[in-house]
Amino acid sequence: MPAVTDTLGRPLRDLRISVTDRCNFRCTYCMPKEVFGNDFVFMPREELLHYGEIGVIVRAAVSLGVKKVRITGGEPLLRKEIEWLVRGLRKIDGLEDIAMTTNGSALPLKAELLAEAGLDRITVSLDSLDDDTFRAMNDVEFPVARVLDGIDAALEAGLSPVKINMVVKRGVNDADVLPMVEHFLGKPVVLRFIEFMDVGTTNGWRLEDVVPAGELFQTIAAALPLEPADPNYVGEVARRFRVKGHPLELGFISSVTQPFCSDCHRARLSADGKLYTCLFASEGHDFKALIRAGADEDAVRERLIEIWQARGDRYSEIRSDDTQDLPKVEMSYIGG
Repeated sequence: MPAVTDTLGRPLRDLRISVTDRCNFRCTYCMPKEVFGNDFVFMPREELLHYGEIGVIVRAAVSLGVKKVRITGGEPLLRKEIEWLVRGLRKIDGLEDIAMTTNGSALPLKAELLAEAGLDRITVSLDSLDDDTFRAMNDVEFPVARVLDGIDAALEAGLSPVKINMVVKRGVNDADVLPMVEHFLGKPVVLRFIEFMDVGTTNGWRLEDVVPAGELFQTIAAALPLEPADPNYVGEVARRFRVKGHPLELGFISSVTQPFCSDCHRARLSADGKLYTCLFASEGHDFKALIRAGADEDAVRERLIEIWQARGDRYSEIRSDDTQDLPKVEMSYIGG
């Protein structure tokens, strides 16, 4: 079957799957404690897609050209026996890459199991090496040393290179950028710097809090010799560089200052089975109801085609004061 494309000619290549809306962190740019406090009601277990239901959607998506799947959350390692989902996805013909994004807190226990199940790659969120700053940003007093242990466990399990995502917020952790680079110089990791984005409506986003990727690049380049690296694939979100003489690779994700909507080929599936065609979308399309009403893989495929062919999202290219006031789904609900 030929690849399906949207109204702007973008194919569907990447599916991001949230498996839970729960997280054991309360990062201020994602799940601020003021909103996601002790009284916040998360999805009941029966509302989550079963692993088999996820498999139906992934098989249909792969038949339309999807090559990569990324498992997200919330915190995906909170979902029981998540390695069973990985093992099932690994059996799907045509699916080339299975990745996961995690806060790393459970990786010392889970890294080897995930590698054995067939996970190809892992991305760990780490916003500072300074313990006080890191604890303030995760807002649950989780120590940075335990996340570093998780990164080491992933490397030892063969999930290499590990990607490390650092969301940079001005006046909060921007002073920690160069120490982060220097710490990982000798490790086979990909360190990615992400501009603070206006995902959802609860993280208090302001343009003045954004540190442009160009500024971050200049800070690092003034201290270390960098050379450009070729993109791994069309539509890759990060601009990639290597530190000369070291295994470390750097990436800069500039959704705010240098949008990449024209090459975006990602769909996102929420933990309760709603498909979103943009990270900044307001509404999703309910696949759980479709499947639980008896739809088979062919029907799911036809619905995917219908949705993707109508897609015209390009939020970051048209970001304005007006669009920022629109209701948007929270990052913790559909993942990054």
